[in-house]
Amino acid sequence: MPMRTQDLDHELIQAAADVARTRCRGDNHTMAAAARARDGRIVTAVNAYHFTGGPCAELVVIGTAATQGVYELGTIVAVGDRDRGVVPPCGRCRQVLLDYFPALRVIVGQGDHLRAVPVTEPLPESYVWADHQLDTDPA
Repeated sequence: MPMRTQDLDHELIQAAADVARTRCRGDNHTMAAAARARDGRIVTAVNAYHFTGGPCAELVVIGTAATQGVYELGTIVAVGDRDRGVVPPCGRCRQVLLDYFPALRVIVGQGDHLRAVPVTEPLPESYVWADHQLDTDPA
């Protein structure tokens, strides 16, 4: 029996929460992210906090996915350690997620108001990097 989208979202949230609970320790790793590949696999990662601007968990999950041969993500969620629940992506992550995966859904909200929205929704009037690249073909 195929899973409903809502069921998939809860499974993804639980995967991120499990990583946050078991792998986030101390001040260096405080967020976990989980993303579902188009083929159904779940990829997880934690942030690498550093005062110089270490990568967020959402960005680490992109690299982790690539090392596993996953280049198309369908949905992503970030969860904070110490049972903080779902945390929306920061502006930098929203921009990177949009540029890498324009059709991505992002789980946002709190408690009973969790929902998966297109990556463009939490980033209105977004700058799309690919739309502003100069054509370097001299033809």
